[in-house]
Amino acid sequence: METQLEQTDFNNVIENNSSVLLDFYADWCGPCQTLLPTINKLADELKENITIKKVNVDEYPELAAKFNVRNIPTLIFFKNGAPADRHTGLITERNLRSKIDRLK
Repeated sequence: METQLEQTDFNNVIENNSSVLLDFYADWCGPCQTLLPTINKLADELKENITIKKVNVDEYPELAAKFNVRNIPTLIFFKNGAPADRHTGLITERNLRSKIDRLK
């Protein structure tokens, strides 16, 4: 499953999906790589309920700046086009599922 967000897709994804999770990460970030399997698993399992996309902060610094992402990984949850919640740092699969469940 391709979860990488392209710059041109951002508005389209946010506007056309009621629940979206953006994972701001970098390839060199250890905690980001630790979180990756969980993100990929949930993106596949929950695709009917939420759209999960990864945003590489090195490739899209303006998008990271737009949402004041200063530390990674940062997860930003969108509901109906607006940021609804955010989490910075590692998170367990159970806690991440709980946050996603609250978005529905």
